[in-house]
Order: sequence, then structure tokens, then C-alpha cells
Amino acid sequence: MKILTRMGDASNVELTPDELRTEFVTGSEAAAVKAKIPTLTENEIDFLVDMFSAPTRLWGVQRGNEVVMTKDGCVNALNSSRMSSGVVAPVNREVGVRLFESMLGFDSMEVSHNDYSVKPQRFLKALEQLHMEILQEVTIFPLLYGFMPNLGLYYRPDGSFENPSDLLPLGKIDEARRTQEEALEACLEDCVEMSDCMVAMGADGIDYDTVASTGDAEFLAVLRTTEHVAKETGLPVEIGMSSEMVLGFHGQLEYNGVRLAGLWPHQQLELCEQAGCAIFGPVCNTNTKKTVPWNLGRALTFVKACTEIAKIPVHPNVGMGVGGVPMFETPAVDVVTRCSAAMIEIGKADGL
Repeated sequence: MKILTRMGDASNVELTPDELRTEFVTGSEAAAVKAKIPTLTENEIDFLVDMFSAPTRLWGVQRGNEVVMTKDGCVNALNSSRMSSGVVAPVNREVGVRLFESMLGFDSMEVSHNDYSVKPQRFLKALEQLHMEILQEVTIFPLLYGFMPNLGLYYRPDGSFENPSDLLPLGKIDEARRTQEEALEACLEDCVEMSDCMVAMGADGIDYDTVASTGDAEFLAVLRTTEHVAKETGLPVEIGMSSEMVLGFHGQLEYNGVRLAGLWPHQQLELCEQAGCAIFGPVCNTNTKKTVPWNLGRALTFVKACTEIAKIPVHPNVGMGVGGVPMFETPAVDVVTRCSAAMIEIGKADGL
């Protein structure tokens, strides 16, 4: 018997039931060894094997186990280019958000600029406020304002700060650390400014997405921004991470006495909770050379370690290239639905 599934790049692969089980087990073990967390149980592996062995193209959760959804990237899936996973639909943001509410039935939505980073969005602050104001008037579901902190844009050639990627190969460790510390202060200022102006426009929440994409300095900027928003405004903050481990480009930065470099999802969660985060989005990146079952077993192991200790809702990212989903512009629905359902049934996610 052969079971058809996918590789991490979305290509087809056929596995025997024993091979399928082995993929889930070894993927889970890979995460457990790295983060020093428990592997998936035998019963959970059995559930996953049955799920992926089923001949049905789609898979859903059991009735009563439905969860809410939050989304990053606003309506980019509709009006952006195919290179950005969009379908180039001729709709603006206002129309797109209303379609997500009335036609697609989303539970919440995000307002953001197509250039998703906070640095360029700051210069469009008045325009962004106008979009939020208009959409608050014509929609009912919660509207978050979102952006990527994207500390990389603050370094040369895009920004004014020296680029640590240029300094580190030259052995200029102290200089690389210093420029990251200076850049994170500028990023922090922009993140606070954009968050505060959206609070003034009646936003229902703030979403910081793809956090720590440039490492521990960026993560620190977001934690401090979250602390400000939570304490000064009371507005809920969602933090969606960029990878399963915080890269230590600086290596010495700390938050509340905890070094940020090398933190795994359950450890990231604890610091986000301390900062006042309302929703945490753990991420596990897809290895394109491995199968979807291997990637999903690994991702579920990380997510379970979060949901077992979380005091706030956990919304794992199951988009393209994360959460077991293949790295492909339009991932196949057979594995997307299975990865999503597994995050709920096995990972015990509160949302996606």
C-alpha cells in the first residue's frame, strides 16, 4: 500500500504506512532534541497516520473543535502579485477586507500596507489611519493593524545604520553589536509610533508579524513595544514569530534577565506573556528537502510545548512554508487542511 503525500517543496511523494509513521516520529524527535521538550505520543502519531492515510482530499476538525482565525498581510492574498502569493484581483484594501468578512467568513482581519514593514509605513501614517477609520465604519469583525518590525531595513544600504552582516565577517563583533543596539532603538520608536496612532483610530488590536526575522535585537524591540502598548493603552497585541529559534546576531541582549538568542517557541512564549502579549503565534519553518509528515511532526512538537504552558491564546502560523505546510506559492489543499486540523486536534491550538 502506498500513501500519496507531499514534500516540503510541494512535490508528490509516496510512502508506505511504516514510512509515514517513521516520518512523523523522526520529525517530532528532531524538535524534541533541539528544544529539550517531549515528543508526540503514540496515540498522537496514530491519529496523524490515520489522517494522512485517508483517501479524502480535504480534512477538517471534529465538530465543536473549530477555532478562530487571525491573518497577517491584510488583503495581499487578493490584490498582490502572484510572486507574493496573490491572485492580482482588482480590489483595493477596503473592498478586500469587506470580502474577507462577508464572503470568506473570517473571524478577524488585519489592516496593513502592501509594503508590510514598519519603516516605510511610518511615512504613510496619515493614509494608514484613514484606511483604519473607513474600515471601522463599515465592518463588524475585529480589525487589527499589522506590520513587520523588519530591523534589516534600518541597516545600510536601506537604512542609516552600519550593517552587522558586513561587520561580522570582518571580526568587528563589538561594532556589530553596537549598531544593532542603535537600530533597535529606531525600530522601537517607529513601532510605538505606528501602534499609538492606530490606537487613536480605534483599532481593535495590533499585530507584530515575522518577529525576530533579523535576530535577537528585533525581538527585543518588539517585546519593549508590546510592553508599552499593553501598559499604556490596554490594546491586545498579537506577536507572530518568524522562525522556531531566535537567531543570536547580537548574542548578549536580554529581556527580564533572559538571554534572547537561542530561544525556542515555548521560551519565546513566556517572554511575550511577560511583555503583555495577548496572542502568541509560534512558527516552525518548513524544510523543503523533508516530507510534509516530517515537517508537521516537528512543528506540532514545538506547538504542543507552547499550548501546554500558555496563559494566553496560541495561534500557530500554518501559512506557506511554516507549520508543516510546503514552501510553495499555492500549497496543495490536501496537506494544508491536514496541517491546520492537526494543529488544533494534536497541537491544541486556540486559533490559526
